[in-house]
Amino acid sequence: MAGLELTTVADDEVVFHAGAEMWRHYGLAADSDHEIKGTRVRTLPAPGDLLCRFATVNDVHFGETEAGVIDGVETTVLRVRHGAEPYPEVMNRGAVAEMAAIDPAVVLVKGDLTSEGTVEEYERFLAFYEGAFGHRMHHIRGNHDAYLGQEIAPSDPVRVDLPGVRLLMIDTTVPFRAGGGIAPEQLEWLDDNAAGSDVPVLAFGHHHVWSPESDERPDEYFGIDPDSSEALVALVARRTEISGYFCGHTHRNRVRRFRATGEVPWAEVASVKDFPGSWAEYRVFEGGILQIHRRVSTPDALEWSERCRGLYAGLMDYAAYAGGSLADRCFPIWSRR
Repeated sequence: MAGLELTTVADDEVVFHAGAEMWRHYGLAADSDHEIKGTRVRTLPAPGDLLCRFATVNDVHFGETEAGVIDGVETTVLRVRHGAEPYPEVMNRGAVAEMAAIDPAVVLVKGDLTSEGTVEEYERFLAFYEGAFGHRMHHIRGNHDAYLGQEIAPSDPVRVDLPGVRLLMIDTTVPFRAGGGIAPEQLEWLDDNAAGSDVPVLAFGHHHVWSPESDERPDEYFGIDPDSSEALVALVARRTEISGYFCGHTHRNRVRRFRATGEVPWAEVASVKDFPGSWAEYRVFEGGILQIHRRVSTPDALEWSERCRGLYAGLMDYAAYAGGSLADRCFPIWSRR
């Protein structure tokens, strides 16, 4: 079938999309090869009993009205059709419904809750996410929420203990900047709360790290500044309780691994607001954890995200950039202990 894409692989399920159409295949054997729709695919492992599920989402951008804007660069800008519902609300409504369907133990929202950091946008975010998940929803700010030094969203770190996993979310936002950083007290909190855990620890923030293996060390890095990135990577290298770091900000699905931390995934999950329209499910088993990428697949969400496939035409292949590879989207996370 023309345009058929394998978008999700779990331990028991695969999902295909072709344009605004979607097919799900359930009840598959874990850690096995399958031939589906002419595609050979291997399901993820299911290491032991399933203990819990949780979900994350990021870059929800309530209040945004134009997609594809880059300051100082001429690009094709997409807007909601006259009289239509704002696209952040279309995409987030679909994401909330799909997350609710898995009955997650918690939902983590990893920043960029708003477009312009206004109180009205933040309250709209809360209406969607707190309204759906109540005390199960935890959130942290992103750069869009603090561009002008606003303090509308929390910056306090978050710890959640679930069966088989500990979740630690830190603030990586630096007010007035697009790039991020990590204050010493946030690193100390992360170290203290990971220490001695008898279950794997997963760390979360808004910004991605600078690669400590890079030959360049920019003063204005778009992610976490090089000094803070080196400190975080060194902490994870030493603190073997931590099994991965997960963020947003880049609007792409990508996983990197560094020599200092071995097989630890440093994972970015794409934005919910445009192509491919992402959130992430995590299945916690006795012997490991799975990240399972989900593309928001309500009909109106797919219609919008397909329109966004060609964002930044002439500058990049946005679909390839944002979508990433299957290995960037769906993968196991193993304990280091």
